[in-house]
Amino acid sequence: MVSLKHLSLGVLILQTTSLVLTMRYSRTAETRGPRYLSSTAVVVAEVMKIAACVVLVFFEQGMDISRLGSTLRQELVGKPLETLKLAVPSILYTLQNNLLYVALSNLDAATYQVTYQLKILTTALFSVAMLGRRLEMSKWVALVLLMTGVALVQMPAEAKPEGSKSHSLGSQVVGLLSVLTACCTSAFAGVYFEKILKGSRPSLWVRNIQLGLFCTIFGLFAVVMSDYELVVELGFLQGYNSITWTVVSLQAFGGLVIAAVIKYADNILKGFATSLSIILSTVMSYYILDDFRPSSHFFIGASIVICATFLYSREVKVNIAPIIPLIAKESQQ
Repeated sequence: MVSLKHLSLGVLILQTTSLVLTMRYSRTAETRGPRYLSSTAVVVAEVMKIAACVVLVFFEQGMDISRLGSTLRQELVGKPLETLKLAVPSILYTLQNNLLYVALSNLDAATYQVTYQLKILTTALFSVAMLGRRLEMSKWVALVLLMTGVALVQMPAEAKPEGSKSHSLGSQVVGLLSVLTACCTSAFAGVYFEKILKGSRPSLWVRNIQLGLFCTIFGLFAVVMSDYELVVELGFLQGYNSITWTVVSLQAFGGLVIAAVIKYADNILKGFATSLSIILSTVMSYYILDDFRPSSHFFIGASIVICATFLYSREVKVNIAPIIPLIAKESQQ
């Protein structure tokens, strides 16, 4: 029988890999009609996420409609200041989600996967600055290795075979800047959200509803600012097909599924999931999407990133008993 830990590992790998690959495919595959607008896809994903969270809160409240309404009214309307606090991470998450579409329109899935691991670095730095956390030396070493590995991955590759798909230097720069910005916005929003959750009474699903409402508002604002004329001309759901709906569904429900199973997966398993996802993305980018030719720099850099992920995920337990007498002796001098 499959254990919950192994099931969690499978879900993490499946969600992480499938979202990147399907999003990449949806932004690069040839289409007969207009391509879907990434700005509207972000909004649709948030609406679906809100609906899913409302259902989950409904089950939390014993499938009682009146209790559901009372809970939502109390948390969303009765505490305006608490709700407004989520405006900050919401706008950052909206920006991040839009940037990921830009990144995967300009970078192959494998390079994106490796580079996006820099969010470990940005999250660590924001955790130290905002939450006052202290990192062991091994974690700082892991972060340095992480930066080194990503830098190697970004080095120019050897000449690619004729007929292979490639990106111009300009598009690669746009993709790289999009990933780096997404790493920063994701990290700050995540740490800020964690800080808000500490000591708060509402369930995680209620908080996600609050986040989703703000994200939807900011997402609609982005649609108006960037794609208003196209939406008026061809409709909000222009270019949507089965692949598009798959991408949107993975965005909407993937995070919720991970949130539900993450308690069964320790840091080591999350490291395994990240590493296997990078490997799968590399293989499928090469064989299926045909938009990636791994270089020696990529293999070395990706290996360093995988090692850094394991090192950062490893729990370090220090036995301080032998040094207590030394500390006591020093304090007496």
